[in-house]
Amino acid sequence: MISKKAKYALKALKHLGAHYAEKRPVLISKIAESENIPKKFLEAILLELRNNGLLQSQKGKGGGYLLRMAPEDITFAKVLRIIDGPIAPLLCVSLNFYGQCEDCTTEEECSLRPILGHVRDANLAVYEKTTVADLMN
Repeated sequence: MISKKAKYALKALKHLGAHYAEKRPVLISKIAESENIPKKFLEAILLELRNNGLLQSQKGKGGGYLLRMAPEDITFAKVLRIIDGPIAPLLCVSLNFYGQCEDCTTEEECSLRPILGHVRDANLAVYEKTTVADLMN
């Protein structure tokens, strides 16, 4: 299950994607209001997305946030990794956040690892093919 924070991030990116062609920043308050996201929570989310290269911000009059790249170039996988971390159900099957399970003696003997690797692959296949542009259709 994705977090509420990730859900809000995707909703905010959808809103910004709808304004991508205008090349003008969108106020946080406009996004928060139209997407029904608490403004303070949204501020932290947008800052995190900006710090990870998905958004750019502009200060002052006429300021706000805008996408740094086209909506079709922002995958769910990219957003979920930024906001929620690993997509894999276990760290030992994670591609980007690998870690050994504390309760397993060896990965080769683990009966869960191969199955949950398939779960990761199935989810990842969808997340990597789905973009912010898909939310806008």
